[in-house]
Amino acid sequence: HKLLTTQLFAKHHLARTRSSMNLENGLCQINANHCILHLPSFHAVVFTQRPFWHIAMPCGEDGNHPICGDHLLSATLRTADRDPGKEVLADIRRIVQQIRNRWPRVRILVRGDSGFSRDTLMTWCEDNHVDFLFGLAGNTRLYDRIASLSAEVRDEAATTGRAARGFASFDWITKDSWTRRRRVVAKAEWRHGNRYHRFIVTTLPQGMSDPRHLYEQVYCARGDMENRIKECQMDLFSDRTSSHTMRANQLRLWFSAAAYVLLTALQKMALGQTSLEKATCGTIRARLLKIATVVKVSVRRIVLSMPDIFPCQHEFALAHARLRRLRQAS
Repeated sequence: HKLLTTQLFAKHHLARTRSSMNLENGLCQINANHCILHLPSFHAVVFTQRPFWHIAMPCGEDGNHPICGDHLLSATLRTADRDPGKEVLADIRRIVQQIRNRWPRVRILVRGDSGFSRDTLMTWCEDNHVDFLFGLAGNTRLYDRIASLSAEVRDEAATTGRAARGFASFDWITKDSWTRRRRVVAKAEWRHGNRYHRFIVTTLPQGMSDPRHLYEQVYCARGDMENRIKECQMDLFSDRTSSHTMRANQLRLWFSAAAYVLLTALQKMALGQTSLEKATCGTIRARLLKIATVVKVSVRRIVLSMPDIFPCQHEFALAHARLRRLRQAS
């Protein structure tokens, strides 16, 4: 069931993070003030449908030192005719509540591309004291709003012969789709004679965040989280959704998500200070798990006979010993 599965992912990681924070109090003091929920959306080709799927993953204030780690909290399949900004609201509401049950004062920022900049989701975030940072699709009105900035940047690029960019921040409201004014940050960029303008919408106030920092350091940091999700998609085959029904494809997506959860847990708990400490899920799968092994089962023990040329014997033995210690300690 969708509700039980998404609750399982979130509860597992938040409960484990609470325990690790009690052990690593210094880390807690540094990172427990901020939490970023990253919302990507990917396209998967299916035989009978064209579904998209979105994942909620939390990361830390700088995208590199996460409060909860690079943990997958939700994986949902949807058809292409359903708006991602509306579909994700139920998962965001549930995850935010679970985070605040652990840390009532934590500041939460929801980050995603322009597919999530919907008034329903943004209004809920504003009403529930959740910050957001979403991409915003450009249009004629927005381009006209930064016309003077664009001209200045274009002249600078023409003068120097190199790429140039400038930033602006202003309050904005659409003609009919938004119910209130919101802060928009614009990036005007020209390189090689071409225009590369981008816009983001956020609740973060003017005095708290410089427009350049907000775009380059906070919004663009989502690229690293996209890499984590691509591990689930490419290394663990979560894009294999060729079953006839959506329910079956959702189940296959959950299997891949569960595999990602297990591999990242194995890496954090048993592969520290090894050659696989920072490896991708595909590398761990290929080098540590996908090996030819003879398994002999007797009454008292299970014997694994591995090839002598197996290159990760040390890592395998060390991971096994660490997991045994964890089991005995529990």
